[in-house]
Amino acid sequence: MRIIAVVVCNRLNFMRVTICFFLSLIVFSCKTDFKETKIAIDNYKVEPGFELEVIASEPLLNTPVAMDFDDKGRIWVVEMPGFMSNIDGSGEDLPNGAIKILEDRDEDGVMDHAKIFLDSLVMPRALAIAYGGLLYAEPPNLYFVDIENDKPTNRVLVDSIYAGDGNPEYQPNGLKMNIDNWIYNAGSHFRYQRKNGVWIKEPTTFRGQWGITKDNFGRLFYNNNSTQLLGDYVLPNRLVRNEFMVPEKGVNQVLTKDQRVYPLHAAAVNRGYVKGVLNKDSILIDVTASCGPLLYRGGNFPSDYNENVFVCIPEANLIKRNILSFEGDKITAKQAWEGKEFLASTDEGFRPVSMNHGPEGNLYVVDMHRGVIQHHAFLSPYLKEKAKVEKLDTLVNFGRIFRIRPTDGKVENNTDLSTLSTSELLELLKSKNGWLRDRAQHKLIYKEKMDAVPQLQKMAKDTGAPLTQMHALYALKGLNSLSFDLLKDVAENSDAAVISHAIVLIEDFIAEENVAVAHALFEKLASQNDKSIDLYLASTIGMWANISGDTFIPLLHKLEKKYEDNAVYQEAIVSGTQNVSDELLLTVAKGDDEKSPFEALVAKNMERKKAAKKNPIYVTKSRSLDSRTKGAKLFRQICAACHQDNGSGIEGLAPPLMNSEHVTNPEKLALIILHGLKGPIHVDGSLYELNHVMPGLVNNETLSDSDISAIISYVGNAFNDYPKGLRSNKVKELRQNKPESGSEYTIEELEEVLKSLPLAK
Repeated sequence: MRIIAVVVCNRLNFMRVTICFFLSLIVFSCKTDFKETKIAIDNYKVEPGFELEVIASEPLLNTPVAMDFDDKGRIWVVEMPGFMSNIDGSGEDLPNGAIKILEDRDEDGVMDHAKIFLDSLVMPRALAIAYGGLLYAEPPNLYFVDIENDKPTNRVLVDSIYAGDGNPEYQPNGLKMNIDNWIYNAGSHFRYQRKNGVWIKEPTTFRGQWGITKDNFGRLFYNNNSTQLLGDYVLPNRLVRNEFMVPEKGVNQVLTKDQRVYPLHAAAVNRGYVKGVLNKDSILIDVTASCGPLLYRGGNFPSDYNENVFVCIPEANLIKRNILSFEGDKITAKQAWEGKEFLASTDEGFRPVSMNHGPEGNLYVVDMHRGVIQHHAFLSPYLKEKAKVEKLDTLVNFGRIFRIRPTDGKVENNTDLSTLSTSELLELLKSKNGWLRDRAQHKLIYKEKMDAVPQLQKMAKDTGAPLTQMHALYALKGLNSLSFDLLKDVAENSDAAVISHAIVLIEDFIAEENVAVAHALFEKLASQNDKSIDLYLASTIGMWANISGDTFIPLLHKLEKKYEDNAVYQEAIVSGTQNVSDELLLTVAKGDDEKSPFEALVAKNMERKKAAKKNPIYVTKSRSLDSRTKGAKLFRQICAACHQDNGSGIEGLAPPLMNSEHVTNPEKLALIILHGLKGPIHVDGSLYELNHVMPGLVNNETLSDSDISAIISYVGNAFNDYPKGLRSNKVKELRQNKPESGSEYTIEELEEVLKSLPLAK
């Protein structure tokens, strides 16, 4: 027996009554394998030419936040019902989270059965089908389990500090397998890979907030609340191999300054009381909670959608489409349309938070479907009151997964990849569907398909299929079957994208016996005058110069002069030269203009090296303080997600607190904590033009004046040589010193306010 519940989503009370009524029918009706709840989507508007379909919903789902597909095409989903289950945000410590397997047993394209794979989890937040098992995050831990008969077994602790204490909006997530065989995350500066049964953890650039995606080439894209699309111009870790350099131009780049949104209705947003956030019709103007980007690689949409980036905008109940432009050494984006969105709804419960490709190439949307999605730490009285009036706080325990497909496209039954032979997996490397290419590459590696090596070597040299070439190269790397001669052959005969990867991979063969051939190859490649090839040459030649400076420094000098006005190339050069002697590096820097930007970058790197001042991603120790104090605990819960436990800050997100002049004055620090701050801002002589606004805690009713005082005391002691505290009665007074704009302070406004304070004189 199949129960059908029809829901009119834009009228919340009616929706709750309807759902409860029909769910009660389900409970008391005869048992069945099929529990497909029909959801009305009349108040959803998708771009013409596409179909929007609900393929899973309550009661099968409860507050989903992330999903993945297994080899059989089944959906694995993370449920996080502990997040804002009530207006006060209590209950985050309850073990009510789960990971489920959703199945379509009657093969009608709609999920009708759910298996609980793991339950009693506390705030689980990410998962990935990988290495024949499941990688999943339950803060603070990252675990891996094997899968036997849809049951977890052989649990391994991959990382005990994957997601430490703190606001769940800012904890690591994503677990995105890239073409280079590394798993990357949003909200984190670490990447993971399993080799020979052992998990490896390495530093990488910190990226984004919630959700991470990649292009066919392997570059990463992400975002944060107020910046809908950020990205890297280069492949991961090319600019951070020098531990003393912090790249500023090649990673964490704003790809479009256009943050405009076009909602269908006046949705309730957290900062709606601030002038300029809403228009005259109370409709949101710019993004305030963007997340979950997906660069489309499915191969099933019209060709002009290839490598477009879709972005979740849950606060405005919509999904945005961006079109990318690739220019060799940089990437830009523009919104697909002005005045409309790819998908938008008047359903205030529609909260898209992440997206995935399906095995058949369609786009899947995870809808958390919740009334209040602003974490209580920064929940404004404005939204709190509005949520109560509109009963948004009662919209809990729902969840949806949507599928978006071309109107004229078919939804084909998925092929069971677990049954495929080596030759069939190799054939998938030629697919136009990036999901299939990725999964086939991964399976060849972790299944140790050594019989695939001869064919992979042929595919790596097939210049008529560059995407297949790249996957073949990294499959060979994962199987430890690359060779210097093969990479040389590929680099001499392929297109610029494949050559760039060959340049990266050939670093595995840096050795004296390969110097002469590598130098001749690099000279030949440099003569092509291709921006992409030159960028990766710039990033690698310093590594070769470590063993033969006289051979490679002249070529490095040529590239520096060729791109003397391009900071990305300069960062690439310095990134690869940590172990090159300072004297030798200065010969590259010095030229006609001894005050060139490159020489300044080299000098800065030398100063940081002398002072042992590393890139924060390589810093593991902080000052020894009593971590049991109230201030320390509050700092970890609220502040550390952005500023890091060691106060080193996060590139593109938050400036460092260590040695910051802004933590030496307790009144100044109190005003920042209470009322927030927006950049640009100078810290310890460096300018930080951040892509994010720090919200204040003045409206957090759970934090007392004593709590704020404790945070100030901890920050002062942890990150300042001459700490000063601030009494709670003074914190109470400073609560009234609100910015005139009604928004966060700028540094200029803050300085003016400080001049008027008696203790600041």
